[in-house]
Amino acid sequence: MNERSTPGNPEVITRTKTDKKVKQPPLYRVLLHNDDYTTMEFVVHVLQSIFNHEEAEAQQIMLHVHRKGVGVAGVYMKEVAETKVEQVHALARSHEYPLRCSLEEA
Repeated sequence: MNERSTPGNPEVITRTKTDKKVKQPPLYRVLLHNDDYTTMEFVVHVLQSIFNHEEAEAQQIMLHVHRKGVGVAGVYMKEVAETKVEQVHALARSHEYPLRCSLEEA
């Protein structure tokens, strides 16, 4: 113990606040695009297997894509979003579907 620190009078350590805040990286929406060939079941499979949606939510997103032409599958940091797009395209190709997927800044 030093002179200023006594059992009844502990030292107070102060910290100065900085005005700098760490800027969050931008997020990107991963979009699925409707087409006339990819089955609804396959789109639900994609939403569950690649985007980890529960079946009910995957069904809702798929119906939105079907009715509106495009829908958001998920929102991620850029590198993750790019990987998800690549995974969708690879899975669609392997099943011979023309499913398109893209990303846009959120």
